[in-house]
Amino acid sequence: MVEAGMETTPLTSAGHTPTPEHSEPPPPGGACDLVTVPARQGLEAVDILRRGACEAVGPVLHDDGCDTLGFVVPPGTAAGWDVPGSTCTETNGRGLSLNPEPPVEGSDWLLPPGEADLATDPAVLRAALGEAARMIEAADGCR
Repeated sequence: MVEAGMETTPLTSAGHTPTPEHSEPPPPGGACDLVTVPARQGLEAVDILRRGACEAVGPVLHDDGCDTLGFVVPPGTAAGWDVPGSTCTETNGRGLSLNPEPPVEGSDWLLPPGEADLATDPAVLRAALGEAARMIEAADGCR
């Protein structure tokens, strides 16, 4: 917990508090951005985010080949995204609909809208992806 005046705010496992502008549902019409990462790192990040003190992970897509995961993040995230090994794409509401049906042929929801209504906070996702990368590197180094 982090003290903010007299109130306390729960931290995610990545050590960040969700920010109000990035912890609300994507706006109507599906305008959001999509952070795409390798599946192994993405699955670790999902686990890290779900173990956190608050609901920090929004809808997550996976491709049929299970090669990548896509995290739904608030619109505008792509403009400042700089995490190595990942990409962030602006959708501007095109091609990505937040409904139970898979939005793109050859993909499916790992965490569908409805089970995960909030867009993932980019700062929290960045920290979870970094933690996941370190965990994978450590595990691979133990072989």
